[in-house]
Amino acid sequence: MTTDARPLAGKVALVAGGTRGGGRGIAVELGAAGATVYVTGRSSTGERSDLDRPETIEQTAEKVTAAGGLGIPVRTDHSRPDEVQALVDKIAAEQDGQLDILVNSVWGGDPLTDWENPLWEQDLDTGLRLLRQAVETHVITSRFALPLMVARKSGLVVEVTDGNTARYRGSFFYDLAKSAVIRLAVAQAAELKPHGVAAVAITPGFLRSEALLEHFGVTEANWRDGAAQDPNFAHSETPAYLGRAVAALAADPDIMAKTGRALATWGLYQEYGFTDADGTQPDFAAHWAKNLEEQYGPLGDPL
Repeated sequence: MTTDARPLAGKVALVAGGTRGGGRGIAVELGAAGATVYVTGRSSTGERSDLDRPETIEQTAEKVTAAGGLGIPVRTDHSRPDEVQALVDKIAAEQDGQLDILVNSVWGGDPLTDWENPLWEQDLDTGLRLLRQAVETHVITSRFALPLMVARKSGLVVEVTDGNTARYRGSFFYDLAKSAVIRLAVAQAAELKPHGVAAVAITPGFLRSEALLEHFGVTEANWRDGAAQDPNFAHSETPAYLGRAVAALAADPDIMAKTGRALATWGLYQEYGFTDADGTQPDFAAHWAKNLEEQYGPLGDPL
């Protein structure tokens, strides 16, 4: 039974790329809203991905369950169609064909991003690998998961990106990948609308992921110390903030009104009223406009 505290009770979600960062935040908050969440990725207790980080899908699933939902980890390489097909078949068999929320959050492109050189000086194989990792995985996952939603004539697809505008993102392949993910939401929205399924893209602000905390040499307990290295870090947000934005969208009975749009945590908190884990409401767009617009230009209009 759904309640105000558990508006997603009885709903089934798949968070592809739910091992860490924004994907983990989304999975946990969907669980907190009552959903059953399949958490997928390549990092598990039995085998790490090539990123060689300690976070695992099992840890995320445990957090989902502890938050009040049901977390189900399934190790999946989303670049392999056979593994994604097997994953969707498993969900269909276990949930009687039900899938209400698909979150495409696969990334893993940080070590592949060249922030120093223009396209003509970058390693082509590395750049194309980034696109396969960050874009093709989303296409493959939607290809196999969408039939479950179309059959039930309801659902929400969430494409996780960085930024919701047309402005350049600082590196050719990174920019191309993040812009393409927004276009995936636009294209899926157009094809899914006749079937009652919504698709949106969403971006966090300055996301305080596990890797970023390590980069600044801080923990979540003392994260504000990182602002001594970069004042913008003081305006960062936890993955829970992104997760609560997605949970609010998934619970919105009028979600079709937003289909095809590129959304952001800094706009959605104003509409839905959610807070970050510490009760604050970070607004990176406001910080940008006040402190960074003169240096980098305006964020621009949403795509």
